[in-house]
Amino acid sequence: MTGSDLAVVLESLRPAPGSGGMVGADARRCARALGVDGVAVSVTLGSGLTELLWSTPGTSTQLEDLQFTLGQGPGPEVAASGTAVSVPDLSLEPAGRWPALLADALALGVGAVFCLPLDVGGACLGVMTLQRAEAGPLEERSLADAWIVTNALTAALVQNPEPWAAFAAAEDTSHFYRAAVHQAAGMISVQADVSLAEALIRLRAHAFRHGRPLIEVADDVVARRVHFRHDDGDEPGVRGRRRD
Repeated sequence: MTGSDLAVVLESLRPAPGSGGMVGADARRCARALGVDGVAVSVTLGSGLTELLWSTPGTSTQLEDLQFTLGQGPGPEVAASGTAVSVPDLSLEPAGRWPALLADALALGVGAVFCLPLDVGGACLGVMTLQRAEAGPLEERSLADAWIVTNALTAALVQNPEPWAAFAAAEDTSHFYRAAVHQAAGMISVQADVSLAEALIRLRAHAFRHGRPLIEVADDVVARRVHFRHDDGDEPGVRGRRRD
């Protein structure tokens, strides 16, 4: 960890021009400054939907996708509670805490994970997740620096609320990382006459039942290969050839 890396990251924590609200800083440099292997930032959009704004490629992005698909993990826990979660050794976590997540997260090579809320007046706007392959607590200096980065991120996003405004206004979200999921949840909400939150639950349940990535199932919904009927318990209707 170097002070110069942290200074550069803090200086560049602002939305990149034309990025739709994406953070402009180098995620790899941020991870290096904080003494971890990867970092990711997701913001909450309401009704259980989140959007990945910024991450190091590989394990951090995969962990975010896994948590989003399953709807559980340290990130969703922080988003719901607004309280930081520290897991210095993921292999020692009780199986019942995140039963669908733990085995897959460990298989990704995640040994430790630390999640901090992007908090504004008690409201959690999103979560910054730090992950490391090696188990062990985050050093006190690194934790203090992580809070500095989190606060700077929160300030940058509050000053540029485009991700939330675009989604709330139902504007084009094609530039979003999870654009297909946002669109699919809206379609399911109409097809099944349920709330957006319930639509996302049904989408997740279908993906989990068939062992498929959530984004892949969402693509099927958007392409109208899968249709969620207006009922409570039946399997969604499928048009064309299934891919699972």
